[in-house]
Amino acid sequence: MLSKKTKYGLKALTFLANQKNKEPVQIAEIARHENISQKFLESILLTLRRTGFLGSKKGKGGGYYLIKEPSEILMTAVIRVLEGPIAMVPCVSLNFYEKCDDCPDEDSCSVHKLMLQVRDSVLEVYRNNTLADIIV
Repeated sequence: MLSKKTKYGLKALTFLANQKNKEPVQIAEIARHENISQKFLESILLTLRRTGFLGSKKGKGGGYYLIKEPSEILMTAVIRVLEGPIAMVPCVSLNFYEKCDDCPDEDSCSVHKLMLQVRDSVLEVYRNNTLADIIV
């Protein structure tokens, strides 16, 4: 299940992407418009800024803004930053691989085989969508 952090991060990114003038937007405005706790949103936006999706400006007229075009922001990157690994189990993760403690042989593991298919299907969707594709 998608965490609230990721859901709210996606909502904030789409809100910023929909801004016509690309001017910085204050956290309070995003929080109010998207019905998100301002304190929680602040933490999410800081993460997105530190990982290169957003820029910020302090002072009068300050706030957050996209530093890339929406078409350049891949959903795989956003999901990994906000949610962590895309794979449901560590033994099929591309970026966070770990062998499962309870599995002696991944090649004969039915769970492993199924989760590879799930991972590949989810990655197909994320890889083929950018922020521009999900803007309403």
